Amino acid sequence: MTVRTQVHLAAYLPEGAHATAGADFASFERLARTAERGLFDFLLFAGEPRPAGHGGRSEPVTVLNALVAGTERIGLAATVDTASTEPYELARRLATLDHLSAGRAAWNVAASADQLTRAAEFVDVSRELWNSWTPDGVVRPFAYRGRHFDIAGEFTVPRSPQGHPVVIRPSDASPEGSEFAASTADVLLTRYGTPETGRARYAELKGRLTAYGRDRADLKIMAEATVVLGDTAAEARERATAIGASDGGRSLVGTPESVAAEIDDSVRTGAADGFVLVPHPAPGGLAEFVDRVVPLLQDRGAFRTEYTGTTLRSHLGLPDPVWKG
Repeated sequence: MTVRTQVHLAAYLPEGAHATAGADFASFERLARTAERGLFDFLLFAGEPRPAGHGGRSEPVTVLNALVAGTERIGLAATVDTASTEPYELARRLATLDHLSAGRAAWNVAASADQLTRAAEFVDVSRELWNSWTPDGVVRPFAYRGRHFDIAGEFTVPRSPQGHPVVIRPSDASPEGSEFAASTADVLLTRYGTPETGRARYAELKGRLTAYGRDRADLKIMAEATVVLGDTAAEARERATAIGASDGGRSLVGTPESVAAEIDDSVRTGAADGFVLVPHPAPGGLAEFVDRVVPLLQDRGAFRTEYTGTTLRSHLGLPDPVWKG
């Protein structure tokens, strides 16, 4: 029996630029429940700053802590810049989210190109902090001294349900960014383009893993794309023009059947392991994708019909981190 390559799906959780915090959270809950109904792997909250005159920004980890109660299985990924916090503080917040969600936490590591060395060390320190508790619940004293960080003491949060929260890294095509992903990330977000460029980038990134003692399955490469659907190809193109999307670059535009086929083909031919849907103002939004595209992917045998695990690592098919005593 041939086992089909499975598509991974995620979606951005956008922060409304012109809404109150309460209205924002209500929309977050609706979108989270829709994505979970669609059996998505995770939601990714960027928590981007609002325009001047519309307040500040929601803190991503706090928002996702609040979403735990309204969801059961979907992963919850927070975008946090390594320049805005310190390893001990962030490791504690993410481990707490992982406990509250029973193993569904992830960290999208935001770092500028000139901060990649610091960011890589930040991730290493965070993982050592998470690793300072043994699997059977014994805490060990922690001490780390490196180029950017000097920490000693005890980590206050026990080892989390999935060992470590999943580490996600945004796309960076530079050699330094590629090495960061190959050495550190569990999930890499790339920009969706042509199948040919996707396959070349995918092969290049997967090929870097062996140098770090990692298997190809240890890094999931997910392409960011806007999806615009129509009952006909012409209608989809018209809707795409209306919202400023296009057929070329970062957009999947077409009927539900053609979009499902393109997603399936991209994963089967090694252009990506899955897709992260970028929000847009078209009618229907994520619910339309869940109702019209997900069933077609399931009919193809390319997408799950139920969650078979409870943690984000299990959804993504990632190995549990090995505890290093």
